[in-house]
Amino acid sequence: TTIHLTFLHESGSNNPLGITSNCDKIPFHPYFTLKDILGFTLILLPLTTLALF
Repeated sequence: TTIHLTFLHESGSNNPLGITSNCDKIPFHPYFTLKDILGFTLILLPLTTLALF
């Protein structure tokens, strides 16, 4: 059991082959930050319009 856990955590439990590929990942900052700002603006604009007019 100890040997199995040692070899399992050497390469990572979710990456059994130990291959590192960064081409599948989306960078967090530009995509999600702009998406969240756009969503916040689209919700805040009608609520502000409803409250002020």
